[in-house]
Amino acid sequence: MQNEQLQRFSNFFNLYTELRVQENRSTNVVSLNGDIVNNSQTATSGTSVRTFKNGVYGFASSADKTDDAIKSNIKRATDNVNFLSSKSNAKDCILPAFTGKGQYGKYDTAKDASQKEIIEFIKELNAYAEKKYPNLSQRIFSLSGNSSERRWITSDGADAYSYLSRTNLIMQFQLIKDGEPIELFDFFGGNGQFKDLFLSPEHYFKKIDEAVEHLAQKAAGVFAKPGIHDVVLAPDLAGILAHEAIGHTTESDFVLAGSVAADYLNKPVATPLITLVDFAYECNGKICPTPIWIDDEGTACRDAVIIKDGILTSYMHNKQSAAHFGVEPTGNARANQFSDEPLVRMRNTAILPGKDKLANMIESIEDGYYFVRSSNGQADSTSEFMFGVVLGYEIKNGKLGQAVRDCTISGVAFDMLKTVTMVSDDMSWSNGGWCGKKQTINVGMGGPAIKCKINVGGRA
Repeated sequence: MQNEQLQRFSNFFNLYTELRVQENRSTNVVSLNGDIVNNSQTATSGTSVRTFKNGVYGFASSADKTDDAIKSNIKRATDNVNFLSSKSNAKDCILPAFTGKGQYGKYDTAKDASQKEIIEFIKELNAYAEKKYPNLSQRIFSLSGNSSERRWITSDGADAYSYLSRTNLIMQFQLIKDGEPIELFDFFGGNGQFKDLFLSPEHYFKKIDEAVEHLAQKAAGVFAKPGIHDVVLAPDLAGILAHEAIGHTTESDFVLAGSVAADYLNKPVATPLITLVDFAYECNGKICPTPIWIDDEGTACRDAVIIKDGILTSYMHNKQSAAHFGVEPTGNARANQFSDEPLVRMRNTAILPGKDKLANMIESIEDGYYFVRSSNGQADSTSEFMFGVVLGYEIKNGKLGQAVRDCTISGVAFDMLKTVTMVSDDMSWSNGGWCGKKQTINVGMGGPAIKCKINVGGRA
């Protein structure tokens, strides 16, 4: 696909047109207490065409990648938009051209692993955990990978190729305490093919030890006390907050639909310690977890600075929303499968590091919590959120205390951010972020640790 020439089809374009050829692959192997309970591979591929006229889009796709199928998609998409535009009262606009060119990423067959190799890798991890920790009631190891190879041309000049892959190891353990199951999981891996990331099972033996130690502390831990508390949110929590509670409200399609961010542009939404960016492909000279150089409208991607020194400064845009707001597109139009239309989606969303040391942040709290890892999260268009916390510790007199059982944190993000008083000087990314906005797609999220006040759901 990398060298496939699509320009020959541009002669069939008579409106604004996007042509995309795409192949997605995935693999997943899961072990439960030593038994392989899932061993699967999938591949989907096809072509799609999207056209634009009088403020509306026409779309057509096919799993057939032949020349005749592509020509048929162009015709069907054009017919669709001609019909829809004749019935629409949508406001017409000229889509801005900010077109991407070039080749980004490359598939390497030598870096893939066979299903047999993946199974052997997982079996070694399980054998180590089973022998050293026989008291575990459940051991789950999952190795999964997904990749997407894309080729685009557009009528406004885009001509690009990209290959993006991600591989993740998930380990999950369970103990029974007083008849109650206590669980904990951890993620490893990130951007890259299997052999970019997973060379030796022995490298993860220490990770197993660390996870089981945290689980033992959690099993012997206490319940959080409900109420508003001073807390330090580790990067995992800060990252999901940045994505779910802030990022979604500032996606331009949600803004146009009435999200709270529509009322806050160029207004303070956080303390001046907070700067939040949706990075395209690079942060501080390093490739992001989900690098997007060209989006699925053929736009050359650039960073979107959402919050700058506490002020909401911009939204994330596709071409149409950029035209509406009179700004340049940021390259946030993304689709998961070839049959999906691009939506305004995040790429790599994070709060930027500050100047504080994590140890000093913990020392500054007399009675509160250090929350390390989340299980899930949800937020709505008002920026109100609720996240599950599966790993955390008490802070007593400036020192870490007992581990905390599963609890929740909740609040309104644009209120909570105004309570931030410290931001750590380091930064880390989640390596397994997903977003489920109509289409499940890879995202990156991360940041530093932040100190704030937040509502904790626990037991009195």
